[in-house]
Amino acid sequence: QVQLVQSGGGSVQAGGSLRLSCAASGPTYRLAAMSWFRRAAGKEREFVAGIRWQSGKISVDDSVKGRFTMSRDNAKNTVFLQMNSLKPEDTGLYLCGVSPLGGTDYAYWGQGTQVTVSS
Repeated sequence: QVQLVQSGGGSVQAGGSLRLSCAASGPTYRLAAMSWFRRAAGKEREFVAGIRWQSGKISVDDSVKGRFTMSRDNAKNTVFLQMNSLKPEDTGLYLCGVSPLGGTDYAYWGQGTQVTVSS
């Protein structure tokens, strides 16, 4: 199955920046869509940004639009999330997920990386 390894994250003050990465390995032909999610303490997981692998179409949630940018290195099956102008409400566990069909069927997940933004 697809394996996802995340890196990045950490603690920053409000207004700071962080960059996350997520590298996929294994049967990456099943990598139809790759997305970033986050889960704040006591909250449900929410979509942050995602890319449809074949078309390259990127979607970004309104809550981070203009501050976060998703990109990819196709040759390395890796996606990135550049997070600028971070706010305390961005704090949470950031998860990388893969959808084999390009829908909402996220079947593979990275280990998660913590992002903490202090005010």
